[in-house]
Amino acid sequence: MPKKHWIEFQEVSSPISGLVTKFGGQPTWVSEPQWPLSRKIAKPMRFIGQIKLSKELFPETTAEMAYLFMTDEEGDAFVDGTYEPDGGENAVILQPGVPAVPTKNQREGPTLYRLVQKPGHHLLQPESCEFAVSLIVEEDIAFLTEDERLELPEGDAQAAEGKLNENKIGGTPVFLQGDEFPFEGNCRLLLQLDSCSVPFSINFGDAGVGYAFVNEAGDRAKFLWQCG
Repeated sequence: MPKKHWIEFQEVSSPISGLVTKFGGQPTWVSEPQWPLSRKIAKPMRFIGQIKLSKELFPETTAEMAYLFMTDEEGDAFVDGTYEPDGGENAVILQPGVPAVPTKNQREGPTLYRLVQKPGHHLLQPESCEFAVSLIVEEDIAFLTEDERLELPEGDAQAAEGKLNENKIGGTPVFLQGDEFPFEGNCRLLLQLDSCSVPFSINFGDAGVGYAFVNEAGDRAKFLWQCG
């Protein structure tokens, strides 16, 4: 039965520098940095996280790592289109690989944050953060036939069923607003992130969920998000 890796976040106090799955901090590049630039403001996007591509989940790709970025608000300027897979305001960079968006050879840049209360400020303030992960392997019931699902013990079936508030690598996407695959032909879910159940701030609209996919050939990846 196909697998999915459920993500458990663990905050760290020291930077993570290995080629491992993590969220926040700074990217650990496989090769030369390829930091994507916003189409609208031509500035570096914000680094969300990196995913180590295991052969168990992604046998078709030759890439070792995937890096997720998204444009954030620039001061008072609102940047629209971060939800679109081809809007130029988000990017998934595969390394080794050739990026499909404009990039800059920049090793460090804007990174993930959370909003916290700080003395002297009435509004919550951004604070950089970084998270290691534990990956919990589960069967993906979405791949089973109805008869196969009925044969599962009740507890196993409930645990394996996909959920909107599930943060996972691989498996089957659970869409908030209907199926939206960014590639023609078969593509594989790379990442599903629920903005309401992650320990950091990420703007997927109103209680949105983000989805990254790898194409059938394994040499391209795209990201999108949906909200209520």
